[in-house]
Amino acid sequence: MSIAHVVVTLLAITANAAIAAADYARAEFVLANSAEVRVPRSWVPLLATLKAAGAAGLLLGLLGARSLGVAAAVGLVLFYAGALVFHVRARAFHNIAFPGGYFALAAGTLVLTV
Repeated sequence: MSIAHVVVTLLAITANAAIAAADYARAEFVLANSAEVRVPRSWVPLLATLKAAGAAGLLLGLLGARSLGVAAAVGLVLFYAGALVFHVRARAFHNIAFPGGYFALAAGTLVLTV
């Protein structure tokens, strides 16, 4: 396991855990962004759970459950690819860097894990 792998994975874990917490807390910026990209408020807790599960899976992957870490990274890549699609569909380009950054962290983790 390389230093780059550990650092990128820890960043991805931290970022996903933090945004999942904001989702669960129904932070104003989360609700505003969800409304802008036409994601129903009722989806926010489920999306938070998916992000938290991804973070947990990445952590378990770092701790030795490599296949679980790979599955979590794949899941997060697909999740954030969907988020990017929602942003493009809604023409919400002013804040597309956020899902793009999460996507990059997930993709980086995936590449460094396999």
